[in-house]
Amino acid sequence: MTGPTEKLCPVVLRSGVPGLEVLVFRHPLAGVQLVKGTREAGESIEGGALRELEEESGISAATVVLDLGSSSAIASGQLWHFLQVETGPLPSGWTHRTADDGGHLFEFFWWPLATDPDVDWHESFRRALDHIRAALH
Repeated sequence: MTGPTEKLCPVVLRSGVPGLEVLVFRHPLAGVQLVKGTREAGESIEGGALRELEEESGISAATVVLDLGSSSAIASGQLWHFLQVETGPLPSGWTHRTADDGGHLFEFFWWPLATDPDVDWHESFRRALDHIRAALH
């Protein structure tokens, strides 16, 4: 019997006008999401999180600064690992075309951490945002 599928969620934060903001993106088919991907065999959690960040956002210069814990309550059969990462200065928004996942164009922007997710957020990412909020407070 195998364990749950491990998901890696690199969390990029910045100070904004309304307070702390988290980096999110709009998936053209699946709504607003956090960067997240599957841990590959033999890959460290930290290394995988940084790989996923680069693949999904184009951000290649990042450092893991804080382990925000793990949760099996985000999606059935999955164990999500949350890691806060720091990057250099980032713009208010940008687009990035992924090499995988069908080559989708992701639209990145900042979401105020204190603002509840709207109807564009998938339920699993609502739970992920709740986990991040709890880990930071």
